[in-house]
Amino acid sequence: MTITESPIYFAKPQLQSLIDELRRRKYSVVGPTIDQEAIIYGLIQSTEQLPQGWTDEQSPGHYRLKRRDDKAWFGFVVGPHSWKKYLFPPKTTLLSAEKTESGWQFIPRSADTTKFALLGVRACELAAMRVQDQVFLNGPYQDPLYRERREQLFIIAVNCTQAASTCFCTSMKTGPRCEKGFDLALTEIETGFLCEIGSERGREVIDAFVSLARCASEGSSDILNSTNENVTVNETYDATPEQLKSGETARMQAVDQITKHMETSDLPGLLLSNLDHPRWKDVGERCLSCTNCTMVCPTCFCSSVTDVRDLNMDRVERERTWDSCFNPDFSYLGGSRVRNDTASRYRQWLTHKLDGWHAQFGTSGCVGCGRCITWCPVGIDITEEVAAIREGASP
Repeated sequence: MTITESPIYFAKPQLQSLIDELRRRKYSVVGPTIDQEAIIYGLIQSTEQLPQGWTDEQSPGHYRLKRRDDKAWFGFVVGPHSWKKYLFPPKTTLLSAEKTESGWQFIPRSADTTKFALLGVRACELAAMRVQDQVFLNGPYQDPLYRERREQLFIIAVNCTQAASTCFCTSMKTGPRCEKGFDLALTEIETGFLCEIGSERGREVIDAFVSLARCASEGSSDILNSTNENVTVNETYDATPEQLKSGETARMQAVDQITKHMETSDLPGLLLSNLDHPRWKDVGERCLSCTNCTMVCPTCFCSSVTDVRDLNMDRVERERTWDSCFNPDFSYLGGSRVRNDTASRYRQWLTHKLDGWHAQFGTSGCVGCGRCITWCPVGIDITEEVAAIREGASP
């Protein structure tokens, strides 16, 4: 659905009514919260669980939480979690087999009926979902678990109002403004939120939310059972020109703060044309092959499948788990490893993400979120590596 109407406005306390409405519709609401000194994504029931008044300080190999000077609820960037774990879980049982008197009986995986509502999805993360859609949905073979969860997904995006030193979404043309792929999109201003409607499903929820919020303000004792009779979004919740201006100013803050850049015009071809560049050896000596970059990346999709037996040897489960091209055994083929050193594994990761993906999926595998830079223990910066290879590239 193309956005053609003005955003609505609601005060910050009313966000709880939106969460309540989603839970009433049987959604498991997932949003940002603080755990182990990081802002992560987890199940939430209340706005009290949001990281109000907190922000994150990020640079290569560095992440710290710090207090803000205000009470902003979404005044941070992105942390170690990405939303892909709710669509492409880190561990999945694909099928089971049990030993019976007549032999082994295979038990297919049951359909996944989980309904997730994701609160706080940023523009780069929306782009990452579109990339994974290309991988899991739009090719010759679809992933049924991904499809089941994706079809039931409700997305509440949040426009960035600040950026980290590791962000480069403007280079990848993926942000910081949320433009498509959401049901609702919020922009936080001092007193509340501007809300854009991006789908018919989003409009249905907003209409019900308006009714829920109205009943709450009137002290109704039957809020959850209220209807949206005679209530339309534009009756009560039109944003004022001043609020719209505040929203635009808040969004431009993030644009102005982005300083990191990656030149992308020649990426398809640049890396594959320079496979013997000395920079690969240099980065291989610094890289720990720890897999952090691929684990935090919102688009990486490498996985391995193993059969796990119980102790009685009567049941076997086929499990799919996240894996990484940085693991030495991931390239094990024909009795040996294809990529036996760290430099070749880093080269495989970077060339596939920034070059090979264009041919395979019609898009870059990088969305400029900067997670791989922040969570690399030795602070390897993907933008610097590409710039170094370009500097000494073969003609």
